[in-house]
Amino acid sequence: MKPISKDTADKLARSLTDETSEALPFLPYLLQDFWALGSEPGVIAALIGKHVPITGETRVLDLACGKGAVAVEVARRLSVGVKGVDLFPEFLEYAAEKAWELGVEALCTFAEGDINEVVELERGYDCAIFTSVGTDVMGGPRETLRKLAAVVRPGGYIVLEDAFIADEAKREAVRYFKDIYITRQQWLALFEEAGLTLVDTASEAGEEGLDSEAGMAVITKRAHELMALHPDKKAIFEGYIRSQQNEYDDLDDSLDSATWILQKS
Repeated sequence: MKPISKDTADKLARSLTDETSEALPFLPYLLQDFWALGSEPGVIAALIGKHVPITGETRVLDLACGKGAVAVEVARRLSVGVKGVDLFPEFLEYAAEKAWELGVEALCTFAEGDINEVVELERGYDCAIFTSVGTDVMGGPRETLRKLAAVVRPGGYIVLEDAFIADEAKREAVRYFKDIYITRQQWLALFEEAGLTLVDTASEAGEEGLDSEAGMAVITKRAHELMALHPDKKAIFEGYIRSQQNEYDDLDDSLDSATWILQKS
């Protein structure tokens, strides 16, 4: 992973459900059993296919693409070129392997980079994807929308997935970083402020069919393997298990989530 600032590392850790950035180097091991990393590739590809005019020149940018599940599915289903960017080289290597395995290696490009830097350079895309990362890593909801809007052309589209609280009365029930979530109504106001029109919404169905209990079992197993290998870092991995459980509980009890497709004016 390329060097990043402490502030970026801390925000990335929070977005990946981690109490401390000290666990970041171990995330590829902890998450080795997941491909989509929380996203729903089929849902995202269907939204894009339904609303984005597809031509031979269509360009899609997948920010924080993880292991490439979304990028590969969009390329496979829609036959469009997709560029995926992520900080973890291990994730990108896996993404490239899956693209080759599924026959879309000519359509997929994967690059290592900090998405906060990438959004200052990339322009003119027909669609930008930002899912299952959390807006805190790009400075919060308002700043995230500004950055995403900058990379797409006028009339272009943004696919955004995030969790939100149904209303303020539920905020105190949130276990994991309750301050980073806003309500759906607040999201709608920010879309309008950013010059983005909400075109369609899809509810999330869960990581590759894994429910919270199954997901936690896999994560806990990998964390305990790391504790055996690195006993001096036991507290870090225990904290990761605790944070993941809190997030799963929040999604089950206190938060809603959705995938939105937005169009830039």
